[in-house]
Amino acid sequence: MTKVKKEPGEPEAETPEKTYEELLANINPIAKPMASRKLTKKLYKCIKKAVKQKHIRRGVKEVQKFINKGEKGIVVLAGDTLPIEVYCHLPVMCEDRSIPYTYIPSKSDLGAAAGSKRPTCVILIKSHSEYQEAFDDCVEDVQALPLPL
Repeated sequence: MTKVKKEPGEPEAETPEKTYEELLANINPIAKPMASRKLTKKLYKCIKKAVKQKHIRRGVKEVQKFINKGEKGIVVLAGDTLPIEVYCHLPVMCEDRSIPYTYIPSKSDLGAAAGSKRPTCVILIKSHSEYQEAFDDCVEDVQALPLPL
């Protein structure tokens, strides 16, 4: 196997990123309310800030455990998670406890925003004084989304 040397000034080959619309093609039927492209970017930024402060819960088991314990925050679910039985109970739990939740199109992007190499299907963002303004802005936008009937 021979290595190909890159010439100086030659652009690096990047993996093509899917657009928001392409990601929406893969979402499951229960992924409502879906965050807009703008809100999705805001949520990713808030998640990155929360990771720095270690104010994040990731994964179905951990998020479920802390919702049951009474923790508050924003629940962000990945819309392309299959089978949906893995996490279909979480929106009901959030509604029962008045916790705002929304879906975003990609679990791999959600995992990347959380600083993980693995895809993540659900994240709970807790509030913190370091990013309170961004958190409050996200909560307001998520609560403005229409809930499914």
